Amino acid sequence: MNGSSIITFRDGIHMALDEAMEGDESVFLLGEDIADDQGGGVFKTSLGLSEKYGIDRVRSTPISEQAIAGAAVGAAIAGMRPVAEIMLMNFITIAMDQIVNHAAKLRFMSGGQTSVPLTIRTATGAGIGFGGQHSDMLEAWFAHVPGLKVVTSSSPADAKGLLLSCIEHDDPCIFIENTMSYGASGPAPEPRLRIPLGKAAIKKLGRDVTLISYGRAVNDCAAVVDAFEQEGIAVELVDLMTIAPFDEETVLHSVAKTKRAVIVHEAVKDFGTGAEISSRIHEELFSELAGPVQRVGSAYSPVPFSPPLEKEFLYSREDIAAAIRKTLG
Repeated sequence: MNGSSIITFRDGIHMALDEAMEGDESVFLLGEDIADDQGGGVFKTSLGLSEKYGIDRVRSTPISEQAIAGAAVGAAIAGMRPVAEIMLMNFITIAMDQIVNHAAKLRFMSGGQTSVPLTIRTATGAGIGFGGQHSDMLEAWFAHVPGLKVVTSSSPADAKGLLLSCIEHDDPCIFIENTMSYGASGPAPEPRLRIPLGKAAIKKLGRDVTLISYGRAVNDCAAVVDAFEQEGIAVELVDLMTIAPFDEETVLHSVAKTKRAVIVHEAVKDFGTGAEISSRIHEELFSELAGPVQRVGSAYSPVPFSPPLEKEFLYSREDIAAAIRKTLG
């Protein structure tokens, strides 16, 4: 990392888009209100890019997620590298046919002859009072679809490196950004940083329990890890970064060492990504585990609009700590 400068998560996204467009003329952006005349996107991640590259490459679209995804799939098939912004993840439901039945399946259905180098960026997350139709973490839906890669980031530098890898990838990627993270800051990445898809990162080495997470939740986990360190308990923190396909080798190697695991995600706990990872760990390491794998997630409910209810809906750092203590026995 370049410790001399600090950037925000929003900056990391903007830097990735700028670098990708500068390096490859086939990269273009499309989405609602993303051009400068419309404000550079609702989260300002594309501000200034239409002025730099023109409105042919930074295209504000009508309010139609079906049209955005459909046009992006067609452009990708024709040899372009579209980056489609679906403003909020709940709105992606309107484009499920284009994403699931077309983008994800065309390589399979063409016998490998047709690739779909498409990146869909979308934002979501609870804690800001956006309500039930603007806050859902739906990564498990897309992780269940063969042919899609599902990616997210916990830091500004990782956001840049992962998004660039998605844009340069020859298959469709869903890149999830957390609305609560856009203002979060961290060290700027090294120039031309790329983070490989499908590879997790060990954010903190430990010996007593493995804590597995992704996205904004990694930062909550890191705070809990630091607190346990004061008690002499060494927690190993694994940031998946790519949710699907997740880095099973790194996860299993870590859990084989610590004999205990806790999985944390913001999405509803029931039927979530954590359940799949837990199952894999139990299947591969059952006889070696010192206790059952624990899962931490949000409540089985739509995201409430009321701030007190929204706080109750979300997982907490206290929940993470309690799960760690439970698996320590």
